[in-house]
Amino acid sequence: MNNLFIVFEGIDGSGTSTQSSLLRDYFVKQGISAVLTEEPSSGPIGNLLRQGLKKRVAFSIDEKRFDQQMAFLFASDRHDHLYNDVDGVFKLLGEGKHVICTRYYFSSLAYQADEDSYELVYDLNKRFPEPDLVIYIDNPVEASIKRLQQRTVQDVYENSEKLSQVKERYSKIFAEYEGKLMIVNGDQTMQEIHSKIVDYLERNF
Repeated sequence: MNNLFIVFEGIDGSGTSTQSSLLRDYFVKQGISAVLTEEPSSGPIGNLLRQGLKKRVAFSIDEKRFDQQMAFLFASDRHDHLYNDVDGVFKLLGEGKHVICTRYYFSSLAYQADEDSYELVYDLNKRFPEPDLVIYIDNPVEASIKRLQQRTVQDVYENSEKLSQVKERYSKIFAEYEGKLMIVNGDQTMQEIHSKIVDYLERNF
């Protein structure tokens, strides 16, 4: 198996971080080098984004303008995340490692691109390279909200109205996506989802 850039997507609370970690552990147990990363990244712009999403840094109070500001910042963070020379995705791939990333440009299209701002968000992200595989965990909004309520701090997007919109956008995005895609039902046990992901990888790569 060649080293892969694998992206997990899904609404907040769908288990993407959990499944990313399980997949990394699976590779490591097989003696295969693999690393975890995520967006927002751990870089300088990513840290600013995290603070903004938690309302620790003030951005526009207007929802549409806030989403547009987030879209610009996410695109900047994404460029740094891919290409920086310290821990960038392509540096890690060049070292022969699988890179497993929670969220990529699909999240920007799902979270920040409403009808009025779709072209803006699309233009900001259209030049980013496709991953080798996208794994979309299709989780019910109600199940995600239940999980999110257990978190100490929730960000500005973690509410049922926003997540319902995001889930609908994800459906449209992946109905048209032509890259390598696995859609898995999130309404299963953690281990069932992991087993299906491993089986898919073993059969397709």
